[in-house]
Amino acid sequence: MAEFGLFIGWGAVHPGREAAAAKVFGEAVAYWTGLQTAGEIEGFETVILGYHGGDLAGFALLRGDPERLGRLSMSPEFQRLTNRASAVVKSVGIVNAALDAQALRWVGESNQTIADLI
Repeated sequence: MAEFGLFIGWGAVHPGREAAAAKVFGEAVAYWTGLQTAGEIEGFETVILGYHGGDLAGFALLRGDPERLGRLSMSPEFQRLTNRASAVVKSVGIVNAALDAQALRWVGESNQTIADLI
């Protein structure tokens, strides 16, 4: 399983744009499905969060090779969908992510850096 990901988070729907938000969400899921079918990403998960008082309403986690994910995030279609999402939901954010064993390596490297500086 891929140890790198692309976290795509979003907040609440802008009032009055609920139908458009549902349309853009459907477009995004179709796009991610196509990427997985084409072998551009290993897979993806979508998560809708329950009410919790925070700004994050949901997210998608795309898993794959870090170089491919980097190119993907700069592609015209990805940018187009990001712009469409920004028009219908608040707080769209896209962040590189370390997963599973890679996350443990990042934490270990961070701990070693701190130990070296103390």
